[in-house]
Amino acid sequence: MAQKKVDINFAGVEDLERLAGIGRAKAEAIIDTRKRLGGFGGIPDLRKVPGIGQSVLDQNKATLACSPIPSTSSRRTSRRETRRSGGKVSTRQSTGSSVAQLETPKYRGDGSLNKGKTPLSRLTCERATRSSWESSNGSVKTVTPEASNYEESCEDRGLGMGVCESDQEGDDDEPFAGAAEDTLEGDVSSTEEEGEGVPDGADTPLADMEMDFSDQGSSVSSDWFPGGGSSHIALPSRIPIPIQRRRRTIGACLMKRKSDRTDMKGISPGKKMRRPAGSLSGYISHMAESSIKEMVEHHSLADACRRKIPSKENPPPGLANWLKTFHNWSNAERLMALDELITICLPTQVRHMMHIIEPQFQRDFISLLPKELALYVLSFLEPKDLLKAAQTCRYWRILAEDKLLWREKCREESIDEGLVYGYRPLRRSMTPGCSKANWKALYMRQHQIEQNWRTGELRPSKVLKGHDDHVITCLEFCGNRIVSGSDDNTLKVWSVTTGKCLRTLVGHTGGVWSSQMAGSNIISGSTDRTLKVWNAETGQCIHTLYGHTSTVRCMHLHNNKVVSGSRDATLRLWDIESGQCLHVLMGHVAAVRCVQYDGRRVVSGAYDYMVKVWDPETETCLHTLQGHTNRVYSLQFDGSHIVSGSLDTSIRVWDVESGNCLHTLIGHQSLTSGMELKDNILVSGNADSTVKVWDIRTGQCLQTLQGPNKHQSAVTCLQFNKRFVITSSDDGTVKIWDLKNGEFLRNLVSLDSGGSGGVVWRVRCCNTKLVCAVGSRNGTEETKLLVLDFDSEERKV
Repeated sequence: MAQKKVDINFAGVEDLERLAGIGRAKAEAIIDTRKRLGGFGGIPDLRKVPGIGQSVLDQNKATLACSPIPSTSSRRTSRRETRRSGGKVSTRQSTGSSVAQLETPKYRGDGSLNKGKTPLSRLTCERATRSSWESSNGSVKTVTPEASNYEESCEDRGLGMGVCESDQEGDDDEPFAGAAEDTLEGDVSSTEEEGEGVPDGADTPLADMEMDFSDQGSSVSSDWFPGGGSSHIALPSRIPIPIQRRRRTIGACLMKRKSDRTDMKGISPGKKMRRPAGSLSGYISHMAESSIKEMVEHHSLADACRRKIPSKENPPPGLANWLKTFHNWSNAERLMALDELITICLPTQVRHMMHIIEPQFQRDFISLLPKELALYVLSFLEPKDLLKAAQTCRYWRILAEDKLLWREKCREESIDEGLVYGYRPLRRSMTPGCSKANWKALYMRQHQIEQNWRTGELRPSKVLKGHDDHVITCLEFCGNRIVSGSDDNTLKVWSVTTGKCLRTLVGHTGGVWSSQMAGSNIISGSTDRTLKVWNAETGQCIHTLYGHTSTVRCMHLHNNKVVSGSRDATLRLWDIESGQCLHVLMGHVAAVRCVQYDGRRVVSGAYDYMVKVWDPETETCLHTLQGHTNRVYSLQFDGSHIVSGSLDTSIRVWDVESGNCLHTLIGHQSLTSGMELKDNILVSGNADSTVKVWDIRTGQCLQTLQGPNKHQSAVTCLQFNKRFVITSSDDGTVKIWDLKNGEFLRNLVSLDSGGSGGVVWRVRCCNTKLVCAVGSRNGTEETKLLVLDFDSEERKV
């Protein structure tokens, strides 16, 4: 089938943009250039359009056509005009023009006569019926005000019913196409046929008729005849005409049916025009209905063809050749062609390309990998990201819930069942290392526990009352038991779950100032210069260890051996199972205030400003660490580093093997009352009410826990893990801080008597519990233990 020709002088944007290599933008450029040039003289003139070269012409040479357009000057000079001068009618021809006018008298709105221009549609109807028209006594049919108003309304709606000034001056903005251009070619006259007509010598103009568009169908009033009222031809108010062709006149469409019109050539006086049988109104109505019906069908068919959506079954013309050409090009040529194609595309077309191209680069690589590799890739995700990945699809959910994957996550966070469930007995299927352990559930529960510490609602604490109004001097918390020592010479064993005092350990004759606990064994040191070993289950005193000659102020337990430090300036190593003193370490010249033992080395700090490193097996002092200028009150030892805190406000980091001082940590303003060291991170509490976080490898202070929510008095005790720091103070509060950023989270305990005597002396905590020893020195606060629970739920055994 031959391809449809596209006339570049008359084609619209829709027709032009279907051409190969011409998009919407270039089609509009062609229209603009055509207007500017007044029409193309030939197909080669298309190269004057920006963006169109010879290659585009070659691709479309079988489709393009170029019809000649009459020049503007010929349209302006070659006209036959109709004038009314001295009561006579004269005409002039307009060759090639699509608009004709007759100057006829018509009335203004006030009823006065005025010379105006007859709309083309009205002229057409007048010509078609002139052979049947007769004047009566030379009277002139006048135009009603409604007819004049109709002309303006038609022009406002863009239907081209009236004659606009641009058309009269030969404006080529929108050239007409097809038969509409030839509507008024030739003389404006009727054929010389016999019949009724205008009497010879009659000097009467063509009668006006009013075109009234309404939804009432096509009809002509019988009042159209001379002597009657004005005529009305009712046409549809909306005709489906493309917007660029709305200036085609209804008269032009009516003139298209040459079989239904009368060629009005050379109307002269004495010649009559024959009209068909039947009434004049019936003839005009029939002609209008048939002409408009044909026009509507013609435009509906054209619109249907134009709006047909291209598909694989109905591809655009030349698509196969274009694809074949593209296929034969090299890679570089294809890339260049794609660059040019994207350049000329509209944003909506580029977006369409993106929607097609993007999925080509989206691949579920996790599902394509072997399971082992997929799990390895997922192991780099954070747990919260794993939970999101599990919601992607079914296979991702299987991978994201893999037990080995979550076991690794638990290992990274040092999470095991002993941490999560503490003292409680574990089923065999839930023991660490067992393949059936639900590691994801462990991780999720631990995460919930941490959230309870941070922001969870504080449950009412258990209150454990004992020791009357005495001071709780030492506190231990292990498993399900709490052990408190007091200056009332006793120790008490408490149940964490019930809050009841299980037993009171009586035997010391002086106040208890130090204690250690491991399993069911409790070791205590007293001002009575002895150590006692107790059975926590029965409350029985197993051994009394004699040897020190002054108060046993400090001790440290490792396995079944304990090292004690006394105000007698000596240290002793004991076997708690046999009750024997294994070694005595002498070298300090003042009271020993703190001691650490890792099973191989003993490190001690004393009021003589010295820190000593001992080999307990040989009872020799390996290093004496000098540097502090005041009493040493606290020590931490991790096997390779020693950290000592002194009343001189400094903290020193020592190498245990060489005895060298690695760092001096400066920042506190008073006595460092307590320290904890874990994984090279040191947290120190000071009497200046501040808490600092240090990196002992670099000596850098990472965080200072202060600000508007800081403690208002000396820090008495502290505990920390990878997430939080918990501190207590003489101001009667227990605070929790974020370890990484030093942010204050909230108060866990706030005594009503805080600031007026209420004190938190000691704190001990595990993963889910916090134990605080509180009281006062002036009787404002009762001595007691507070137990806070942050567990997420009761475990089902």
